[in-house]
Amino acid sequence: MSCGKPHETDCSEVLEEVWLFLDHECDQGRRALLEKHLDECSPCLEQFGIEEHLKVLLKSKCGGDHAPDTLKQRLRDKIRKTVAEQQPGVAVREKPEP
Repeated sequence: MSCGKPHETDCSEVLEEVWLFLDHECDQGRRALLEKHLDECSPCLEQFGIEEHLKVLLKSKCGGDHAPDTLKQRLRDKIRKTVAEQQPGVAVREKPEP
């Protein structure tokens, strides 16, 4: 997707990372770029709002159940592996455990 206007960060990149943004899983620099784009681009901001609403809806319907830590870690490992395979030049960092 593209709104047709030039942006520092492409619309498709922003929409690919919207869940990372919503879950506060991107670093501050990337978060600032995404926020800037959302401030400038109403189509992306609208899509962001839909995704944000979906996240709230899912949270309310899932009853607050949390996935086991072992499942979360397996998912993180699988995602890192997939990203590394599909985008060899992208560095995938470990997020420190709380």
